Amino acid sequence: MAATRIWTSFALVILSAAVAGGSAVAARVAARTGLEKEERSRVAFSWDLPRLNGAKLSVTAVEVNYAPGESSMPHSHPCPVIGYVLEGSLRTQVKGNTETIYKAGESFYEAPNGVHLVSANASDKEPMKLLAFFVCDHNAPLGLPVPETKDKGGR
Repeated sequence: MAATRIWTSFALVILSAAVAGGSAVAARVAARTGLEKEERSRVAFSWDLPRLNGAKLSVTAVEVNYAPGESSMPHSHPCPVIGYVLEGSLRTQVKGNTETIYKAGESFYEAPNGVHLVSANASDKEPMKLLAFFVCDHNAPLGLPVPETKDKGGR
């Protein structure tokens, strides 16, 4: 019985030291980076989605990589897309909207079935990487080619 109390006390001391040490490490990291607990996260994107069938919802995340100067052919997505640029900058245009450049850390939304005229790396020197989140309520290919138009986004 006495041995059990000693081991239990010993375990509590070790656990307390570990928790205190973890808190000290977190405090040092926050002090070094200047980040307080509230600043460690931020809302990167918020958008109201179109009406979807909740019984069949799925999300697919796709990493898209463009080499310097690379682009895709005009295409369309049958589901809403939320994009987040991880590295570099993306030059994009959906038919009816102006061409836009999104940089690392920026997000964007594409409505379903929009004709994506431009999807290109905005740099001819640095690679570009983004995450595209497809929110679908039906089975369909994530991207569909569309015929090229005069508005095509190549340079």
